[in-house]
Amino acid sequence: MNADPLADILSLARWAPSGDNTQPWRFERRGPLEVAVHCRDTRDHVVYDLRGHASQVSYGALLETMAIAATAHQLRPVVKRGGSEQEPVFEVRFDADPALARSPLIDFIEQRSVQRRPLSRQPLLPEHRQALEAALGPGYTLQWLEGPARAVAARLMYRNARVRLTMPEAFTVHRDIIDWDNLRSKDKVPAGALGVDAITVKLMRWGMHSWERMRRMNALMGTWAPRLQMDLLPGLACAAHYVLRAAQPPQGIDDYVDAGRAVQRLWLTLTSLGLMMQPELTPLIFSAYLRDGVRFTTELAVVAEAEALRHDLRQLLGGEVERAVYMGRVGYGTASESRSIRRDLQDLMR
Repeated sequence: MNADPLADILSLARWAPSGDNTQPWRFERRGPLEVAVHCRDTRDHVVYDLRGHASQVSYGALLETMAIAATAHQLRPVVKRGGSEQEPVFEVRFDADPALARSPLIDFIEQRSVQRRPLSRQPLLPEHRQALEAALGPGYTLQWLEGPARAVAARLMYRNARVRLTMPEAFTVHRDIIDWDNLRSKDKVPAGALGVDAITVKLMRWGMHSWERMRRMNALMGTWAPRLQMDLLPGLACAAHYVLRAAQPPQGIDDYVDAGRAVQRLWLTLTSLGLMMQPELTPLIFSAYLRDGVRFTTELAVVAEAEALRHDLRQLLGGEVERAVYMGRVGYGTASESRSIRRDLQDLMR
């Protein structure tokens, strides 16, 4: 353990999850046990974050990771938010708490990762299900999609992937976040972690030279190969899909940050139980855009398909989609050798 507690905490905190490994934060040390976390959401260039909510969930995961890491030093964070909605600044002061025990989740902060390949279909053990539900804290519940509902969720994800792959606004995001050459990437997602075979990777790399090239390739070959490997098969091969619900529909940045803290507790807990997870957020994102009149693509056919998916998502979740803040699939399995890692701490210091 480092003699500098804040450096220890930040070194672990940087492993918090963020959309496509963007790490939309920088740290500014303000004192021995004080840090300002300068954040900026990705609404100006990421179609999945047009209102900043995806980034805000990531901020919450970061703050929760800091709180968990701080227990190793019997420190408790006190957080105050300033700045603007698009560029919030979280002022964090760590106070001593001699009664605070070291969290067992510390050991899984660096291990936690995304697994996009098929997992075991073994049902969740009852004690594991209970541990995951208890990890959320007050104000959140889990809806499990198992058995026949698991297959319905898998088919919905397969159809939703067509929306992602046939809209030019998403193309630029996908092109910019894939690391084609490295097994592990400090600021992107390695191609080896996408969950597709080598031939599909080569075709994707060729097509992502330009949107026009990708459009022609989609017209000629369709999008079934990546959707089959990245969405349908993994969606069927898992213990369950889950939906994280808040007690009330989130209204602003603080609600989404709080949801992110619950997401990180859930993710670290399932990692500690030998489970793996893959987020499945885009159906919720597109459904919210349509509900609130947010224009996210110029492709009318894509909008029509997203509308149909929104209807089917509501049926799958039994209504109350507005309270759903996160979604994913979970199952027993092993981590992928290819994965996103993180920027060095010195590169995240401001």
